[in-house]
Amino acid sequence: MATDIATRELRKPMPVAEYLFRRLYEVGVRSVHGVPGDYNLAALDLLPKCNLRWVGNCNELNAGYAADGYARVNGMGALVTTFGVGELSALNAIAGAYSEFVPIVHIVGQPNTTSQRDGMLLHHTLGNGDFNVFARMSAGISTTIGRLNEAHEAATLIDNAIRECWLRSRPVYITLPTDMILKDIEGDRLDTPLDLSLPPNDPEKEDYVVDVVLKYLHAAKKPVILVDACAIRHRVLPEVHDLMEASGLPTFVAPMGKGAVNEAHKNYGGVYAGDGSNAGVREQVEESDLILSIGAIKSDFNTAGFTYRIGQLNTIDFHSTYVRVRYSEYPDINMKGVLRKVIQRLGHVNALPVNVVSNTIPVDEQASGNDVISHRWFWPRIGQWLQENDIVITETGTANFGIWETRFPAGVTAISQVLWGSIGYSVGACQGAALAAKEQGNRRTILLVGDGSFQLTVQEVSTMIRNKLNPIIFVICNQGYTIERYIHGWDAGYNDIQEWDNKNIPTVFGGGDFYKGYVVKTQDEMNKLFENEEFASAPCLQLVELHMPRDDAPSALKLTADAAAARNR
Repeated sequence: MATDIATRELRKPMPVAEYLFRRLYEVGVRSVHGVPGDYNLAALDLLPKCNLRWVGNCNELNAGYAADGYARVNGMGALVTTFGVGELSALNAIAGAYSEFVPIVHIVGQPNTTSQRDGMLLHHTLGNGDFNVFARMSAGISTTIGRLNEAHEAATLIDNAIRECWLRSRPVYITLPTDMILKDIEGDRLDTPLDLSLPPNDPEKEDYVVDVVLKYLHAAKKPVILVDACAIRHRVLPEVHDLMEASGLPTFVAPMGKGAVNEAHKNYGGVYAGDGSNAGVREQVEESDLILSIGAIKSDFNTAGFTYRIGQLNTIDFHSTYVRVRYSEYPDINMKGVLRKVIQRLGHVNALPVNVVSNTIPVDEQASGNDVISHRWFWPRIGQWLQENDIVITETGTANFGIWETRFPAGVTAISQVLWGSIGYSVGACQGAALAAKEQGNRRTILLVGDGSFQLTVQEVSTMIRNKLNPIIFVICNQGYTIERYIHGWDAGYNDIQEWDNKNIPTVFGGGDFYKGYVVKTQDEMNKLFENEEFASAPCLQLVELHMPRDDAPSALKLTADAAAARNR
């Protein structure tokens, strides 16, 4: 008689939580964000055994933002919250990760399965005996739900969730009841690594699509490449760079695709965002007779208020689940395989020279004699100061739009939340990104955040200090919510904030000798700080109060805000 799978002797007994954490380690996670709660505490005890570091955030929303920033640098992030009160606090961050294709494994400690089955009136519940209500809330912003309620299926559900998180590059939700944390399951499965490879395209279909792409590409007189966020999220940047190199085609990025390509490359032409594009870019892109659009997300902020002027008749769209050639769509085919074969069979293409994008400060700005730090002066200037392999994080608002005017050195990773646009995101994301940078050999991490946004999530500066992280934080002090002012309510009180002594906040958080603060109000002061080698070396956490005029903003922000205001009316 066959042994029942639920009762047979286990070859390598292992607690469910340990199995889960070892799988996370296998896919590259080294640090776990979150907040402790009584339904997850026993699981947290197992983290050190699995060589995972517990970060310990100030609240769950910030922890979710941090897991997002960590994932964008590391490849995947993990978040642990407690049932109800904890997981709901994190939902905004998880929704942002879902919206922007960021892979986070969200683990929720739950009451034990018996309490759930009996509908007991427990703390952190709605008092109605429904223990599935919060999972249903997360279902719409998670690519997979794994309920670890039965030992015999726990390993399969864990493996499936982590694999789906990786392949779809979106959050997954795993429930871990307290009585399942230490329940033994078969650990032998860990001897077989997860298969994280993409399912291959149908070869005949793939070859056909490649032939169609090449037909139009070879016929084009002035083709260009346009790269966006999903090229980053779905891991086709090696193909993008090889195509850029092999073809010699002018290559542009959308705002969400900033940092996707080597901006020091001779083919790089700047940011295309319709009317908000870098100088000379809009003409070259819109006058092209073929655009190879890779991983596009054509949202309002990503297109400067839907001012794209790209006809579908001149476009080939490459995506993770389909390729669209002009008006013909080919579903169920991944762009990675198609792009690789296009490169292999490329042959000669017509590559026109690209307009050079530089970090030169506009001549009229240089000649103005005004020492005030304007946006037109600052964004090219910081581009001159950035270094190879920096991580640059920009907050929704002036920083998100201003960075379009900065040409990055090679290897820079850019992090922003252009689509979801939750203000305060960048501070939590900076903590996660800086931690991932430290694990990778301490790449320099730079955050640019407005004074209003900074106030939403400032507690994560405390977490940075706790974990000995050394980002350079520029707090743009311009007396409130500038992007909101441009959309509506220029002088309204709701767009004002209480001004803080930002420079001294890290001291209150216990920064001590591991912190340095600066106040910068003029171009001369900013130049001197940029020339300070100790500052540039990022020896500790540093915060710069960067004062800019209340009424100033990047031109792309003004344009996009006008479009948003018109739609709202």
